[in-house]
Amino acid sequence: MQSIILAGGRGSRLNPYTQILPKPLFPIGDKPIAAILVQQLHSAGFDEIIMCLGYLADLLRAYFRDGSRFGVPIRYSVETEPLGTAGPLRKINNLEDNFLVVNGDELTTLDFRALYQYHLEKQADMTVAVQKKTTITSVGVLEVADGIVTSYSEKPARSYWASMGIYVINKDVLSLIPVDKRFDMPELVQRLLEGEARVFSYESRDLWFDIGTMADLEKAQEEFGG
Repeated sequence: MQSIILAGGRGSRLNPYTQILPKPLFPIGDKPIAAILVQQLHSAGFDEIIMCLGYLADLLRAYFRDGSRFGVPIRYSVETEPLGTAGPLRKINNLEDNFLVVNGDELTTLDFRALYQYHLEKQADMTVAVQKKTTITSVGVLEVADGIVTSYSEKPARSYWASMGIYVINKDVLSLIPVDKRFDMPELVQRLLEGEARVFSYESRDLWFDIGTMADLEKAQEEFGG
């Protein structure tokens, strides 16, 4: 089983720290974020990892090298211009029929192998790991029909399904991704839906940290830093 780690972003929300260190190398306890991911993927049975790099790529290559000290082969695909979250996949050679994709700046207790097997069982073109989130709105919300107020809720809670930034993708999908152009996962999913492809969700209640701010990093430290 192959897994791709997307680790080419600039992490601009964590400036100025990301000016000297790529976000996947931020420490959680005594290990970088991406090292924890690599170990989780290896433990889940993934026998090859491909890292998509861009910003500060040399630092990531210097840390992970060929993956031998992690017990799993690691190879690299490097972009010279930012290609988004889906664009880098088009550059990778020798992909298996189905492969896992995970953002390199997140941590989770999700069972990666179970997600992969679910994708195969569904014979999906793409499977997206999702988690239910609830947001409290900061204002009163009205429903209006033909100028008449039909309901009014003070700061109601709204629930939605959030993408966890973790996917299993069938290789045939790659033809929908433009070559050497920025292209993100929401655009890829939309193209698949327009073509009536089989896109499934995999619902998770696991711990999940999308590390975009210092507050996110501190929370991840509490859960994974021990």
